[in-house]
Amino acid sequence: MKILIMNGSPHPHGNTAGMIGTFKTAAEQAGHEVTVYSVCQKHIAGCRACEYCHTEGHGVCAQKDDMAELLALIQHAEMIVLASPIYYFGLSGQLQCALHRTYAIGVPQHVRKVAMLLSSGSDNVYDGALFEYRNTVDYWQAKDVGVVMAYGAQNGLDETKAAIRELVSRI
Repeated sequence: MKILIMNGSPHPHGNTAGMIGTFKTAAEQAGHEVTVYSVCQKHIAGCRACEYCHTEGHGVCAQKDDMAELLALIQHAEMIVLASPIYYFGLSGQLQCALHRTYAIGVPQHVRKVAMLLSSGSDNVYDGALFEYRNTVDYWQAKDVGVVMAYGAQNGLDETKAAIRELVSRI
């Protein structure tokens, strides 16, 4: 299976990156092809709601930035993993911009499964991210493979890594 991990963390060696590394290793060991796309290292602007993509653009966004590259990856992915630190009760702004810009293509044609990895400094801050995740899974008409959340000292623990490997086993 072709898996695209959309990394919404600006920290290349932070807690979210650690969760992604565990997922990627387990998925590759299981025979999946994994691509990690770090949205924070790219230039992806927010959606302008100009509707160009749904009129003369025919699914192509009017903005010329790195989102075109990400949309091409999304269109070939069979599974997407959203990975993000929690910033003010939701996904990182960079990941939000990328998700909003998928509006240009509507429902990704090959994505059948979605999962999410969340890292935070506090507990009980996940509701906004979970709400958006569930709605995205429903809109994409995909299967929810699961969510792994870790906060504070849970980041990097063997139990968290085991939960991620268990999530991979459900693909």
